[in-house]
Amino acid sequence: MKILSRSEELVLLAVWNLQKDAYGVSIRKYIIEKTGVNWSIGAIYVPLDRLTKWKFLTTVTGDPTPERGGRSKRYYKLTPEGLKTLNHLRSVQESMWSTLPDLGWDQSS
Repeated sequence: MKILSRSEELVLLAVWNLQKDAYGVSIRKYIIEKTGVNWSIGAIYVPLDRLTKWKFLTTVTGDPTPERGGRSKRYYKLTPEGLKTLNHLRSVQESMWSTLPDLGWDQSS
């Protein structure tokens, strides 16, 4: 099983969360909202292309829209292999975090 980079993982999670609305701009907006970090468009499309090449995502081209000058949006969808990978990543992270001692600081204060 492939261990993904954090950016690849966040992109997969965004696609899974956005479902039918998962296209480049909406994925970027979602990740910026959740991380509080301004991601460049390249920081989104490079992992999208890689994840599609690895068959963790598939793409569907939408209808052209006047708002986009007649261009179509490319929508992304998680494949069964992508979902399996996300579940594996979650399992690995939970396992790693569960063995750590208390970090010694209380975030609520």
